[in-house]
Amino acid sequence: MCISPKNPFLVRSARPGSLILPKPRSPANSVRFHRVAAVAAARATAIDLSDPEWKLKYQRDFEERFNIPHITDAFPDAEAIPSTFCLKMRSPTYINNKDRVLLKVINYSSPASAGAVCIDPDCTWIEQWVQRAGPRENIYFRPEDVKAAIVTCGGLCPGLNDVIRLIVITLEIYGVKNIVGIPFGYRGFSDKNLPEIPLSRKVVQNIHLSGGSLLGVSRGGPTVTEIVDSMEERGINMLFVLGGNGTHAGANAIHNECVKRRMKVAVVGVPKTIDNDILHMDKTFGFDTAVEEAQRAINSAYIEAHSAYHGIGVVKLMGRSSGFIAMQASLASGQVDICLIPEVPFNFHGPDGVLKHLNYLIETKGSAVVCVAEGAGQSFLENTNAKDASGNKVLGDIGVHIQQETKKYFKEIGVAADVKYIDPTYMIRAVRANASDGILCTVLGQNAVHGAFAGYSGITVGIINNHYAYLPIPEVIAYDKSVDPNSRMWHRCLTSTGQPDFL
Repeated sequence: MCISPKNPFLVRSARPGSLILPKPRSPANSVRFHRVAAVAAARATAIDLSDPEWKLKYQRDFEERFNIPHITDAFPDAEAIPSTFCLKMRSPTYINNKDRVLLKVINYSSPASAGAVCIDPDCTWIEQWVQRAGPRENIYFRPEDVKAAIVTCGGLCPGLNDVIRLIVITLEIYGVKNIVGIPFGYRGFSDKNLPEIPLSRKVVQNIHLSGGSLLGVSRGGPTVTEIVDSMEERGINMLFVLGGNGTHAGANAIHNECVKRRMKVAVVGVPKTIDNDILHMDKTFGFDTAVEEAQRAINSAYIEAHSAYHGIGVVKLMGRSSGFIAMQASLASGQVDICLIPEVPFNFHGPDGVLKHLNYLIETKGSAVVCVAEGAGQSFLENTNAKDASGNKVLGDIGVHIQQETKKYFKEIGVAADVKYIDPTYMIRAVRANASDGILCTVLGQNAVHGAFAGYSGITVGIINNHYAYLPIPEVIAYDKSVDPNSRMWHRCLTSTGQPDFL
């Protein structure tokens, strides 16, 4: 083994092993179990638990994987200069490069514990640290030489303007004068009809007061080679990319291409997904706002259902592969009787199906509210194999399907039912960020700039156990974070709704 020359805290080693997970205890848990197990198995060979040093080797492997790229990896002679980040009222406090944030905080005593994901059958505790975000005492870019660009990709999300605003403001505090926005996602790098948007504190001062993105968004775009060609032509040496997993994969490819060309460029991501499906992070910006806004739709569905004879309200919320919004919105509202998410399989028909339980609710309560994530129950819908510009599978409308199947079922059994369907998707994602998301966006935007000036590239910034950290992009896009059906939060949701297993 050898010590990393860049960071003495990190020890280099070959990747030794994968996770050993508890066996799934129910069909509901099997989806998550097999997904995580497959990724873990593909990542590395099995750990040799008979090796007395297996724990040390696993920890070294983790530290190696989470070592974040730095400008000095490609430019060992890059000059470090004193930070120009200066606040008017007081001297700034800096983050030490060896500061770390603990990734996992629960010491599970058994694989049978709710939500437990263990490395070995004994659930051995292994510390896993990631690098703390924040301003450094030394920086690797001279502000007068920086041309910074910001791009927002994918779909809309509450808080985009908040992040743009704080990136611009923080760049100006460092002394950067040349800041531009790339319009309409990665497309703006290649479309000659889309000029750069000059940005300054004056331009962005009040953009957080409205939803959407000042820069516009789009999916897809030019090739990585074309994007980097454009960056080189424009003289961009700091790129801030706001987007989800696909966008971050693009950001990582851009970083790698810049390294390959020996371009001194910092590429920093800010995770943007309303679905909250980014690995390792407590939450992503826009999620709290989405849950809050979803309450309006759920309450409307409840009023409609409660006011009608045998009323049933169906609400479809966002969540392609992860049901966090539906779960949290159901838990927060207290008005949902059935919550359906992609991670938990269910049947519509049969003695234990959703429709049978709806009939029970009509008989006992007189009304019911169903909350469903958009990615749930796709096996019941026609598969067109169509994909959008980002390469995502085009989903069928599960909400409409539930509405139609429910009407058909109650007609067949001779029971009157008034079914209302509400889809607030575009209303939710277009609103202004709430206070909680506004604070999160502010700190993420600041820390993205701190990371770029500190010389890091190919990284993203997120909140982990209420602390802000830098993570290498490949580790956060390995697969989508999803709701653990064995977790306490899902159990809390089931307690709130009172729903059974629909299998």
